[in-house]
Amino acid sequence: MNSIVYQLLRVLPDEVYIRLQYLYVTGKKLNLSNPTRYNEKLQWLKLHDRKPEYSMYVDKHLVKQYIADTIGKKYVIPTLGVWENADQIDWSSLPEQFVLKCNHDSKSVCVCRDKRTFDMDSAKKKLNKRVRKSHFAYGREWPYRHVKPVILAEKYMEDESGGLRDYKVLCFNGIPKLIELHQGRFTDQYTQDFYDTNWVRQDFNQKGESNAEVPAGKPEFLQEMLELSAKLSQGIPHIRVDWYYVDHQLYFGELTFFDASGYDEFEPDEYNDVIGSWIKLPVEQ
Repeated sequence: MNSIVYQLLRVLPDEVYIRLQYLYVTGKKLNLSNPTRYNEKLQWLKLHDRKPEYSMYVDKHLVKQYIADTIGKKYVIPTLGVWENADQIDWSSLPEQFVLKCNHDSKSVCVCRDKRTFDMDSAKKKLNKRVRKSHFAYGREWPYRHVKPVILAEKYMEDESGGLRDYKVLCFNGIPKLIELHQGRFTDQYTQDFYDTNWVRQDFNQKGESNAEVPAGKPEFLQEMLELSAKLSQGIPHIRVDWYYVDHQLYFGELTFFDASGYDEFEPDEYNDVIGSWIKLPVEQ
């Protein structure tokens, strides 16, 4: 979208903006009066499901205390530092390996595997740009409107794959139904697959994503991950609970209300309605 046009659109009311953006991104008219598709229901929830605690849930810094209080501190990735901008980072206090990211977005991650060769100037430039950027402005995801952006340093984590597999549990009214598995992120071997709760790989994916050549083995921690995800998703029409598994320990990643801001569609197309039917909107109840 042209940056000038985007700036002009930012003054529009949320519903008008969301309708226009949905048409622009998907090529489809948004049905808010009787939403059936998965992404249509996510857009409806942006406008109508606005609980104050949601802002804390999406804040990658503040949510850690909530996770510790709700399911236990052992599931929380240790925080090494918090700063308002990258110029304040105390590099000398950080270990040889660490991860830097903002608390309010998904594209600011900077991974340091070797402090001696880490490009600090590039990381500072990226983080300062992202910490000033509003995550709410793009997709009107209401919970982010009230998140104060900061930069986090976290413990570096790596599983037996040599990277960090990302398990994203999609929950519907407190019931986990799908696990989205990301492997090889930040590499040219990146893949994404969907599994049901019995760990059977599904025959759909999000448009443009590639499946792994061979299905992943059933995780030993599957039941624990599903039970914890169910606990964290109680009372919420739809939310995604992300996890990592390192050294035989589950670690919480984040809570996400609007996967890809509600614009990535499934293929084959029929699954947009199938998965959409699992979201029971408050008006339907």
